[in-house]
Amino acid sequence: MGYTNAAIRGISWVGALRFTTRAMSFARTVILARILLPAQFGAYGIAMLMLALLDVFTETGVNVILVQEKENKREHIDSAWIVSIVRGIFISLAILFCAPFVSGFFHSPESLWLIQLISIVPFLRGFINPSVFIFQKELQFHKEFWYRSISFFVDASTAILFALVTRQAASLVYGLITGVIFEVVLSFLIVKPRPRFAIEKEYVKKILHRGKWVTASGIFNYLFHNGDNIVVGRLINTASLGLYQMAYALSILPITEVADVFSRVTFPVYTKISHDSARLKKAFVKSIALVSVLTIPFGILLFFFPKEIIHIVLGDKWLGAASVLPILAVFGVLRAISGFSSVLFLAVGKQEYVTAVTFVSFMGLAVSIVPLVLRYGMVGAGIAALIGTVVAMPLFFYYAVKILSSSKIKND
Repeated sequence: MGYTNAAIRGISWVGALRFTTRAMSFARTVILARILLPAQFGAYGIAMLMLALLDVFTETGVNVILVQEKENKREHIDSAWIVSIVRGIFISLAILFCAPFVSGFFHSPESLWLIQLISIVPFLRGFINPSVFIFQKELQFHKEFWYRSISFFVDASTAILFALVTRQAASLVYGLITGVIFEVVLSFLIVKPRPRFAIEKEYVKKILHRGKWVTASGIFNYLFHNGDNIVVGRLINTASLGLYQMAYALSILPITEVADVFSRVTFPVYTKISHDSARLKKAFVKSIALVSVLTIPFGILLFFFPKEIIHIVLGDKWLGAASVLPILAVFGVLRAISGFSSVLFLAVGKQEYVTAVTFVSFMGLAVSIVPLVLRYGMVGAGIAALIGTVVAMPLFFYYAVKILSSSKIKND
């Protein structure tokens, strides 16, 4: 069975989804950047760091595992839902407990309420119907387009409305909460089968066993992508964190707008052809070449025109981010191209490869981040992120060649 046409249609729909959500995100960012201050964005960033930290430390990899399964069994969906609910409750309680300590660590009392408020988000997310994985597994990206874009619109519009009225950073969290509530309801209305409160213990054990590498890679990926934010927020100040996060968000557009689109579509396709090494190699080489062609020009634009882009997009009060944007632009392009290999590793069941490369990336960042930030400030943080990417690239290449040169690929 050929998957080229299905992949092309999938990329079109996922691309349309990305364009739609990013257009809404762009509008939200532009509006909020003119309503809120960098320090307010920084306080919100601290709350998001806390949420993301506990999210990855408790990641079960259940969505990846459901896509990898050959059959869509009802009991698998039921068990996955129970695991998600329990995980969501745990994350919410952990956020509430840690909120005072995190706020104190960053010397940011204004972030305390945001952290406490954002604890509602993971609790609600736990109740989303896990059957939404079918959109990806069965290449039904046209359905995912409407599901995701409508949910995001609710999130973005709510955040803007609250910001216009309150001019508080909490408006961003209110948007998240409203969007998640809408997504939970929508997932039960339009996606089948609907889960029940039932659990298959053996499958839960399977999730936890196979998901351990996804969990580990998620932890190291979080530390790599957020370690610089943590150090900037701790060693400099909340306003600098807001500036750095905004520059970082611009720099990773090649990842979020290109590599992630291709990854979402090619993962289920690679999984279906993982038994055919020659076919898998041909598909991967074409994909990585196209990702490179699409990301490099954007990185060049950010590298050479940082002040102009920030002035047009965000306004003059964000020009402090221009110094670090060129460095992060190089980081974004290199990470988009090399990191695309991760979808290949996951497709053949080599989650441990993803863990290894993310660990190396994190170590490259960890050993350089503090001295570089102390010496060069935000620019030093960008350099450290770039170092982490560069040191991991040989390992990305080694594992990719190892998989694609195998005469027979075996899933664990």
